[in-house]
Amino acid sequence: MRKYTHYHIPVMVEEVIEYLKPEDEKIILDCTVGEGGHAKAILELCSRCKLIGIDVDSEVLRIAEEKLKNFSNRVSLFKASYTDAPFLLKTLGIEKVDGILMDLGVSTYQLKGENRGFTFEREEPLDMRMDLESELNAQKVLNELSEEELARIIFEYGEEKRFARRIARKIVENRPLNTTIDLVKAVREALPSYEIRRRKRHFATKTFQAIRIYVNRELDNLREFLKKAERILNTGGRIVVISFHSLEDRIVKEVFKSSKKFRILTEKPVRPSEKEIKENPRSRSARLRAAELVGEGGD
Repeated sequence: MRKYTHYHIPVMVEEVIEYLKPEDEKIILDCTVGEGGHAKAILELCSRCKLIGIDVDSEVLRIAEEKLKNFSNRVSLFKASYTDAPFLLKTLGIEKVDGILMDLGVSTYQLKGENRGFTFEREEPLDMRMDLESELNAQKVLNELSEEELARIIFEYGEEKRFARRIARKIVENRPLNTTIDLVKAVREALPSYEIRRRKRHFATKTFQAIRIYVNRELDNLREFLKKAERILNTGGRIVVISFHSLEDRIVKEVFKSSKKFRILTEKPVRPSEKEIKENPRSRSARLRAAELVGEGGD
């Protein structure tokens, strides 16, 4: 296992509990169990509820397994994509669950663990895969896609509205890119100095976000799963989704609004308290939306 000293602080735990309403004898599906922070809070609250946790990242699953070892009789962890949750539940002999939780953020382990390539703070291989068994990584994307396609990805997924083409051009000019610092350098060369000074967050944040989303098919997977969610929820069951940027939040909002079977519980996204943001600055961009299944799920 990679060297790791920074443990993940789960976001909006109290709000998750409030909207998910886990109860004894119920089954909760944690679609992005990560290091197990939310799962632990749920299992501590309900002495007889059961939790199924899935994640594509085998390394964070090992952390979750250790964190949840005291609940081993009530928790089952699986390496899988949440898009495969219906199939997984079927293999377990479970038709439907009573609650679904999705925490879409990148875990602290992925950001801080060595050689994952998610961070621009130090030099690492250009990886960015959440699923380490996936064939596509950031290095392939940056070195093999056309300038036009890279510009589209950075524009759409990074919401880099003004400088996407310039960044894509510099990426192509600097090929081959092998490390995170190579990518930071290309972005720095593309942006005017006044733009770098103006930005409140690191100037390469949007580009890193865009490449990560593309590598992991994050938006496609989210949209695909949300359309399946009503089929695996019991009537009265709830789904809680925590997103960390507007692209994810927009998808959650649109799917909830377009469904005739979900009753929206959060008219506006719930944001973390000022106290939480102060204690955990990474929570500042979190947005929570929740809905309850009021009609029978389809097939």
